[in-house]
Amino acid sequence: MYYFYNSNKMFFFFMLLSSTMISISTNSWFGCWIGLEINLLSFIPLMSSPMNLLNSEASLKYFLTQSIASINFLFIILLNLIFFNYNINNFLSMMMNSTLLMKMGSAPFHFWFPNIMEGLSWSNNYLLMTWQKISPMILLSYYMNFYFLTIIMIFNVIIGMIGSFNQTSIRKLLAFSSINNLGWMIAALMISENLWLTYFLFYSMFLLISCFIFYITNIFYINQLFNFKFNFLIKFSIMLNFLSLGGLPPFMGFLPKWLIINFLIFNKFLIISFIFIMCSLIMLFIYIRIIYSFILFYFISFKWFKLTMKNNLLIPIYFFNMISLFGMIISTLFFL
Repeated sequence: MYYFYNSNKMFFFFMLLSSTMISISTNSWFGCWIGLEINLLSFIPLMSSPMNLLNSEASLKYFLTQSIASINFLFIILLNLIFFNYNINNFLSMMMNSTLLMKMGSAPFHFWFPNIMEGLSWSNNYLLMTWQKISPMILLSYYMNFYFLTIIMIFNVIIGMIGSFNQTSIRKLLAFSSINNLGWMIAALMISENLWLTYFLFYSMFLLISCFIFYITNIFYINQLFNFKFNFLIKFSIMLNFLSLGGLPPFMGFLPKWLIINFLIFNKFLIISFIFIMCSLIMLFIYIRIIYSFILFYFISFKWFKLTMKNNLLIPIYFFNMISLFGMIISTLFFL
């Protein structure tokens, strides 16, 4: 029974990967819609679990939200065919962008995203924050309304920053952090697809390390960081990944943000760059407050509690953290 359960999971995971390839490689909007529907139907079995009611509730919410976005997407495709010769391209591009933004959990269509993140496991959370954003982001680059997306990316960085305050759940904190980083990714997508790919790869790597550490330690809330006496290297890894997600120099997470800010300032988008920098600084304040608390505060540990981790994957994680710490200095010298 366990073998068939795992084989079904592997089948749906393969369908998830294939559906994204279908969406980004087809040459018609209807083919993109088919790929998005296959993606939805393959991700829901990965989310739902009969052993956990929160997973089933989250999968139902995800299905309803994505179904509404898919219906709107198909409706706008039909409107494009009907009103092809009419001068309403700006309105149709705004509607198309809105449906794709709803699919990826962008502000102001983000209300479903933190609630669904709260009911999922760390592996599904990682897929939802990274892989599930690839298809909508690439489809967004095909039919962009620049003025509309400029307002949306400012909304993302501001709402992601405001929502991160006073969060006790790490999953919700990472959800609002994902909304904040989505504003940066939209800005990178409007500049260049290569810059977006660079930002997405860096963000996915730091998020993978964070989710993996929280998975092996079975941590979901911030107060659990205060109660467990961790190994120093694990504390150091969490600290480095939080600072890299916030974009603090000299960590590698600062490199793609530096490239985006450099482009915005060079092209005289001073107000947008100021908003991005200030929101990034406030996000860093939120991360540093958590880091300061769980590193320097007194730890409550029971005598019978002993946390031991002998996972071989921790070694490359420590190695990548060292690269993240010193790589930005080398890359700075390279760009100079």
